[in-house]
Amino acid sequence: MIAAFSVTPLGIGEDVGEAVAAAVRVVRASGLPNRTDAMFTSIEGEWDEVMPVIKAAIEAVKVHSNRVSTVIKIDDRAGVTDGLTAKVASVERHLAADGPSGR
Repeated sequence: MIAAFSVTPLGIGEDVGEAVAAAVRVVRASGLPNRTDAMFTSIEGEWDEVMPVIKAAIEAVKVHSNRVSTVIKIDDRAGVTDGLTAKVASVERHLAADGPSGR
């Protein structure tokens, strides 16, 4: 499965980078395939591997704030591995087939 999630501390102002970095550190330390972008961190693995990492990431943010907002989107598809890379590669192949003009 791939889980894309965002953990946002509430009540600490606009600069949440330090708190978010704490969550990303937890994900990266897990050893599971992951990717972070401007809005979400995605992590790939089995349900029982991924969910404890997300919980630990939330707990890491709670060190910075008593209240956090968490959004989780899950793509749970049996038999798929390396989905983080394969999904993006598929889109890139289609874009490349369109040629330089994008059509």
